[in-house]
Amino acid sequence: MFERFTEKAVNVVSKAQEIACEMNSSSVLSEHLLLALCAEAKGVSLKIFKMYNITYEKLFDEISKVIEIKPAKSNNETPNFSHHVKILLKDTLDIAVKSGNPTILYEHLFLSVINDKRSNNVLTLEKLGFDVSTARSLLEKLVQKKTKKQYHPEFDDSDAIVDKSLETDSLLYDNEESKKVFERAVAKLSASNYEILGTEQILSSILEDQSSSLVQILAQNGVTASNFEDKLAHIQSRKSEYEGRQIIFTPNAFLMMNLALQTAKELGSSQVLPEHIILGILKAKRGVAYDILKELKIDDNNLAHSIIKPIEKQMPETLTILRLAKEEARRLGRNVVGTEMFLLGIIGEGTGVGGQVLAELEITIRDARKVVEELIGFGNEYYDKEVVFTQRAKRVLEKAWELAKKDEKSRIESAHMLLALTTEPTSLAMRALEQLGVDAVEIKEGIKKFSNE
Repeated sequence: MFERFTEKAVNVVSKAQEIACEMNSSSVLSEHLLLALCAEAKGVSLKIFKMYNITYEKLFDEISKVIEIKPAKSNNETPNFSHHVKILLKDTLDIAVKSGNPTILYEHLFLSVINDKRSNNVLTLEKLGFDVSTARSLLEKLVQKKTKKQYHPEFDDSDAIVDKSLETDSLLYDNEESKKVFERAVAKLSASNYEILGTEQILSSILEDQSSSLVQILAQNGVTASNFEDKLAHIQSRKSEYEGRQIIFTPNAFLMMNLALQTAKELGSSQVLPEHIILGILKAKRGVAYDILKELKIDDNNLAHSIIKPIEKQMPETLTILRLAKEEARRLGRNVVGTEMFLLGIIGEGTGVGGQVLAELEITIRDARKVVEELIGFGNEYYDKEVVFTQRAKRVLEKAWELAKKDEKSRIESAHMLLALTTEPTSLAMRALEQLGVDAVEIKEGIKKFSNE
C-alpha cells in the first residue's frame, strides 16, 4: 500500500511507529498517528495546529491520559499496525481517490484522522480547542488545490506519474550486483528476528562483499562490516517471515529504495546498484541502518561525495545533462527543471548522440536558450529552494530509463533522453523545438542514423 504514499505521508507513518516504540506500545494506534501528524506538520498543516495553539507536547500530554504508557521493554521490537489503524489507512486511500489524487498525501492522512469516529482523537483535539469542522474544510480545499496548482507551465498534476510499486523481479534483480545483495539480505532475514526487510539487512548485505570498491569507500569513511554488525547486534529483535521471491519492505526501506531508484536515474544508470542504495539511505535519513551510521559518526555529505565522485569520473551522459539542466534553471532564476531544461542540457552536453542529432539539425544553445526564455521567462525562485523536476520532466526521465533498459544499456544515454522528449508532444521542450523548426520525426530519424553508424 505504501507505494502510493508520498514521501511526506510515509514520514508520518514512520514517525507513528517511532512514537509507538517510545510509548512502549505493542501496536501502532490511531493516537500515535495523530501525534505523528503534529510532529511532521509543515506549511499550511502546521499553521492549522498553530491556529489553535496546539503543540506536540500539549497533544502528547492529553493523549497520555487516554492511552497507557507501559514500562520500557528490554528489546526494540517495531510495533505492528493495530486493526484500527489498518482501517484508517484504508479510509485514507478512499479519501485520496475521491479527491482525484493519484498519490496519498499528508493531508489525506490528516483528514482521515479527524474524520475518524472510532477513536478518541476528535474528542482529544476538541478539548484543546481544535475546530474539527474548520480544519476539515481547509484540508479539503488544500487537497483539491494540489491537483490544480501550477508552479511551472508543466506542473500539471493531471499528468503526474503514479509511483510504481517496487517490482522485485524487474528492479531488484535486474543486475548481478543488486541481485546478490538482496539474496544475501533475504538470507539474513531468515536468521534474524525481523518479519520484513529493513534498511539494516540491506546495508549489512552490501558490506559483506569485501571485494567491492563501494565497500572500500565505506570503510574509508568509517563503516565496516565489523562495526556495523556490532551495533546491529544490539538492535535486532523482530521475528523473521519470508515467503517466495517477493520482498516486503518496512516503510523506511520502501522510502529508501524509491530514493535509490530516483538517484540511479539522476546519476544516469538504468540499474539500481548498491551505490544507489547507500545514497538512498543517506537521503532518507531514517531507519536502523541510518541510525547506526549516525552512531558511527559518519558524515553524510562526505560519504555521499565519496560514492558519487567515481561515478562522475565516468562522465555518464545523463548525469551531465541533468547537471546542466539545473544550471540552466538557476540561470533563469528558477527552482524548477522542466523538459525545456532537459533540452538545453542535451544540447549543452553535446558529445552524445542526442547532442549530435540536434547539432546536425542546426539547433544551437544560443537559439534554444532564447526560445526557452520566451516560453517561461525569468524568475527569482531558486535562491532559497531546492531545484525540483516537473511531473512531465519526471515522466521523461522515467521513459528514458525504460528505453535504456529496452536497449539493454547499463546507462541512460542522451539519445534515450532526446527520444523520451518526443513522447511528450505538448511539452515545453517540443514546443521549443517546433519554434526552432524541428519536429519529432526528424529527431527519431536522426537518432536512427547516428545509432546505425
